[in-house]
Amino acid sequence: MAFRADEAASSGWERAKNYFIPVSFPPEVRAKSEKVLLDIINELGSVVDGYPSWHPLVSNHDGHNPETIPNERNGYRGLDHTIFLAHGFITCPYHGADDVIEAATSLDPYGATITAEKLSVPFYIDGAVPVLVRCEWSKPLNLGKLIPKRLAVPLMMEQELPMWRWSERAEKWETMRPYLLGEPHGSRSSLFVDQETALAMKKAFLAMVESGMFGPLKMD
Repeated sequence: MAFRADEAASSGWERAKNYFIPVSFPPEVRAKSEKVLLDIINELGSVVDGYPSWHPLVSNHDGHNPETIPNERNGYRGLDHTIFLAHGFITCPYHGADDVIEAATSLDPYGATITAEKLSVPFYIDGAVPVLVRCEWSKPLNLGKLIPKRLAVPLMMEQELPMWRWSERAEKWETMRPYLLGEPHGSRSSLFVDQETALAMKKAFLAMVESGMFGPLKMD
């Protein structure tokens, strides 16, 4: 099935709303929480399933084992009941919200600043403490809150280049798309990058592969 960004974004909104705003909340609380959730999504972009492994929210990982979601292996603590957005995420731990904030704000990725704050509205369930983590980019995003190629291409290359030191086989672009374009994605774009940026990333990646620096291309 062809990738349609608007359908993916709409599906993500419904999933986040159903997950974070249960029917057990009183109607007035549901209305307030839904408005705040919609405002956050309008600010930070669509609900996503996973980040490009070069994204500042997940880039603090072991180069041998790229990560695509925030977790303890890339510097976070205390995450629980989490929904990911293109440029941030909401997590709802019962305890340890301060640990989430401390860990997130201690990250220092290139190209962005990570901030975190507690939210004043309930999400997920009474007793959880919602925390909003933001990725504040150093340069303006493209229309639709998509990451421009002047950021995406060098961040991807900075991540991939060091792998020549230990790589024995080069991966195909099709294999790497979930790691480099994020999830959900299509063949030429995702909820993170548009077609122009994805094409520039593909050209840069294939140039590295074709140089032979990673070794012979995997064929299976």
